[in-house]
Order: sequence, then structure tokens, then C-alpha cells
Amino acid sequence: MSKPAATDNQLIAGRNAVTEAIRSGRALEYLLVAKGAGGSARGIMALARQQGVPVKELPRKTLDEKLPGINHQGVAALCSAGSYTDLQALIDRAKAAPGGGLLLVLDKIEDPHNLGAILRTAEASGASGVIIPKRGGVGLTATAVKVASGAAAYLPVARVPNLAAACDTLKENGFWLYGADMDGEDLRQVQMSGPVALVIGSEGFGISRLLKERCDFLIKIPMFGQINSLNASVAAGILLYKAALDRAAL
Repeated sequence: MSKPAATDNQLIAGRNAVTEAIRSGRALEYLLVAKGAGGSARGIMALARQQGVPVKELPRKTLDEKLPGINHQGVAALCSAGSYTDLQALIDRAKAAPGGGLLLVLDKIEDPHNLGAILRTAEASGASGVIIPKRGGVGLTATAVKVASGAAAYLPVARVPNLAAACDTLKENGFWLYGADMDGEDLRQVQMSGPVALVIGSEGFGISRLLKERCDFLIKIPMFGQINSLNASVAAGILLYKAALDRAAL
């Protein structure tokens, strides 16, 4: 029987330890499985997918490097450093806030430092919560929570299987979606009011086509130098405070 094994990145290893973590309902960022692993590993993968835990298959050598000297049996999982909330509960919380609430939708932010910085700014600017995808973006890892400097304890984060569907739900609940896009309207000409959800794209790629199509407005941050784009967390901070100030002025 394998014993739970952990690293600074909150990785647990071993088939029994990972199975129990999934069954207990513990928040997991993803499951790691060595390519070609058979036997109970296939059942663990099925259990993880049933619970909505993303599964990543990688070479055995890579998993060995992540867990040096540990008998991981071809299976490991990264635990979340924070907890997630239900999307509808997050929406209800936002709708009860003054002005109808301010939410942030993050489209595949991959850098945990960026996510942590965004969470910190979102909480400081009075946002009601953040929505992130289960796949294709970083979650509440230890690094993200640390960079957030305590904000993760106060700001609810919903982790959803489909961001496009989540945006549809936001619109059904009366939220106006503002997407950050280089071809959008100048931010200075936009007045954001009522229930607002800001959509921020990934580093280097921006908002995906499906999310862009769901935005009611596309807005851009004016640039005055030679660089035509900003770090995702910086862009999010500018848009968050623009929305917060617009709403406070009403």
C-alpha cells in the first residue's frame, strides 16, 4: 500500500493516496498519470473525470522527475491550495452586491503569478468573484494563492468546465460582458454600469473566439508607447478599476 507523498507544490502520489483524495472530494487541480500505466490507474483516471478533475498523461520519466525518490506508482495529483465555489452561488453573491456586482472571467491564464496578482487586485477593487476554466488555465495552486497575498481567502473563485457556457449563464442572469480586445472601443469612451463581467484573455493569445462572440462590448486599453500589449494581470487591474470607478460614480 502506498502512503501519501507531498512536495512543496502540494503533489500527492501513489494510487491509493490519490484514489482516496478524489473520493473524499478534496479540491484537485489535476491528475497526473504516466503514459502507459495500466491496472487501477485506468480506474483512477475514470474516477477523476467523473469528479470533473482534469487528467494529464505524461512520460514516466517526467513524473519521476516531479517526485524524485517516491514510489508514485505512475499516479499523482496536484491539490488545490484554496477552495472553489459554485458558479450560481457566485452569481447570486454578485447580484446582491451594490450595483449588481462585478465579476471577472479569465480565459486560460496560465501563469500562477498572473492569477495571484489578478485575484489580489480583484479583491482590492471590490469585485464579487472570479471565474476560471477547469482545463487550459492555472487554478488555485500554492504559488497563485501566495501571490494573492490573502485575497484568495476573501474572493470566491468558481472553476467551470466550459467558460462559454458560463458566459451564457452570466448573460441569462443580467450581466453585461466586456471583453478586453485590441480591436475594441477605447476604454475612455466606455461607461460600465449594472451587473458587469470583465473577460480577460490568456497571455499572448487574448480572448478565444467563442468568448469574444458572447461579449456585449469589446474594449481596449489605449497605448502611448511602442509596446502594444500589457501583461494579463496589469490589463486586468486597469479594467477592474475602470469598472469600479464607473460604477462608484453613478
